[in-house]
Amino acid sequence: MSSLQGLSKVKEKPLIEGNPSFQWITEKISAIVEANRAPKYWLPALGFFSSLLLVLGGSVGYLLWEGVGIWGVQVPNAWGWAIINFVFWVGIGHAGTLISAILFLFRQKWRTSINRSAEAMTLFAVMCALVFPAIHVGRVWVVYWMFPLPNQMQMWPNFRSPLLWDVFAVNVYFMVSLLFWYVGLIPDLATLRDRATSKIKQVVYGVFALGWKGGNRQWKHYELAYLLLAGVATPLVLSVHSVVSFDFAVSQVPGWHTTIFPPYFVAGAIFSGFAMVLTLMILVRKIYNLESIITMGHLDKITKVLLATGLMVGYAYTIEFFTAWYSGNEYESFIFKARAMGPYAWAYWIMFSCNVFVPQIFWFKAARKSIPIMFVASILINIGMWFERFVIVITSLAQDYLPSSWGYFKPTIWDILTFVGTFGLFFTMFLLFLRFVPMVAMSEVKGVLPAADPHHHEEENHG
Repeated sequence: MSSLQGLSKVKEKPLIEGNPSFQWITEKISAIVEANRAPKYWLPALGFFSSLLLVLGGSVGYLLWEGVGIWGVQVPNAWGWAIINFVFWVGIGHAGTLISAILFLFRQKWRTSINRSAEAMTLFAVMCALVFPAIHVGRVWVVYWMFPLPNQMQMWPNFRSPLLWDVFAVNVYFMVSLLFWYVGLIPDLATLRDRATSKIKQVVYGVFALGWKGGNRQWKHYELAYLLLAGVATPLVLSVHSVVSFDFAVSQVPGWHTTIFPPYFVAGAIFSGFAMVLTLMILVRKIYNLESIITMGHLDKITKVLLATGLMVGYAYTIEFFTAWYSGNEYESFIFKARAMGPYAWAYWIMFSCNVFVPQIFWFKAARKSIPIMFVASILINIGMWFERFVIVITSLAQDYLPSSWGYFKPTIWDILTFVGTFGLFFTMFLLFLRFVPMVAMSEVKGVLPAADPHHHEEENHG
């Protein structure tokens, strides 16, 4: 008896506060989707971000009509905001698959309250990322040359081009992430189907639930399929941003040609992705009163991931300077000195401050328990990560081997509107997701409740 009481004292704090029942979880999450009216903030937010989505459509339409000359790109800076924004959005999409796949394989149960929203965030971020490779090539009408199809001259695409690697990597990442997200949804869609009060909802949810009944045999096959998908998705977390880094690392441009780029880009992607997860989860738990499901414990763990990956990113910034100095390559040394003290020094120090100094606040427990501090820090980190991509792309190209061609890159209004418009796409999709799909994986959350433990009642009786 005493030993059991001692064990109960050292048990971890429950992942879900209040020890709710299975029925309470079902009612709480389903009610958000089934409600006749969305929260009062939802419709104005949808209207605002839909307007930004129209801005994206207008900007892309004008680009197709006039050409990439409306952007700020020029020689030698032929890579402008399009590549910066592409890498930024791919990075944002990293956290969802990491939370879903890697943390699932490591049996990290705290992921269950946030994985559904993080996976959705991944899909929408990749959608935003895929906008840019299509439009930045200039001649959009021949963008199909990037796909493994013979063109009209019966020539195959150049498989040595990193741009083609991006097409494969990001599209495979999107398809696997979509499949992983959808498979996780099936039991919850069946719950909504069984609770539906209208024929239309019953049919729609029934079609997407794929005949799910929740029998033992179905659960056995479902869990095996989910495990296999997690195993397939895990290498993608590491490979997709490594492939994106090859856009830079395989070139001979000073500041890019370095072997640290793949792990550096992966750590940065996880860093920015978790920052966006933190931003969204703070908003979602407050607006939908989910504080007992998405607890301070979840936010605390996210901030610890941010602290760890922030240290990795800071190390990468430092080792880049050391490598440039130790190599004895005067061109490498010049580029890194120019980054820190040249015409773009303002961008470099914004990047360094947001990505290295800001996360250090999470060493303090008080900061990890303060919602305002976490919210502001998460936004600053993503600002810093955008500037990281800006520094990498712009500073290395602005001052090439010919000083006569040096120039100062200035974005135009169309660069800015296109980027802002992608936030319209991202948040419009995320708002629709919150309204029509269970934002929390009900079946997985129930699995981490004390009541799901087969020995739960025995412990209660002993207590």
